[in-house]
Amino acid sequence: MEATADRRINPATRTITAVLGVVLALSALHHGVLEILQGNRPTGGGFFMAIVPGQLMWADGTEGAFTLIQNFMITGIAASLVALATAAFSLLYLDRPRGPLVFLLLFVLLVLTGGGIGFIAFFVPVWAYATRIDKPLTGWRRIVPSGARTALARLWKPLLWLTVIAFAIALEISIFGIVAGLGEEQTVLWVCWSFLGAAWLLIHATYACGAAADIARRP
Repeated sequence: MEATADRRINPATRTITAVLGVVLALSALHHGVLEILQGNRPTGGGFFMAIVPGQLMWADGTEGAFTLIQNFMITGIAASLVALATAAFSLLYLDRPRGPLVFLLLFVLLVLTGGGIGFIAFFVPVWAYATRIDKPLTGWRRIVPSGARTALARLWKPLLWLTVIAFAIALEISIFGIVAGLGEEQTVLWVCWSFLGAAWLLIHATYACGAAADIARRP
């Protein structure tokens, strides 16, 4: 059944949020798996490293996290289950009336169960844009020039792919510290942060182009 006139769903905005929600949930899932691998032992505090010193791939590959459950295995299982639930919710229920609120609560729960803290800088803008899934996008109409909307509307899918790829590369480097042709850890760290920064900027560009596509669909 088609959405009512006062609550039209913006499909591009919904799709972008769903994909990014899954990507961020998977980044939390990898924290959970790393924590489970540490075994049934205490974390040593609320803030801990998912990869302990004896298993580090490189000096900066510690994967910091916070948890209220100060046991590696239990918090890892909790983080993994919440991450899977978050990914499923992102795909299936984001466009429900309270979808963005539940989306926010799930990510707060991820933080509190050892899902990591690095994704917070990415989740906050994604959640903010998620609140626009069923809104008229009045603000975007002012920001995105009407003459450029058709061209921009074609770009949101390629930009979304670039966002995912940049984030995935940064995630791989953060764990393994491997960049082809580079050996110095400081240079590798700079490359990792560069990909993270690019992914963060691409999120905003992707939503802007997605908004252009959604506006074009409206009367």
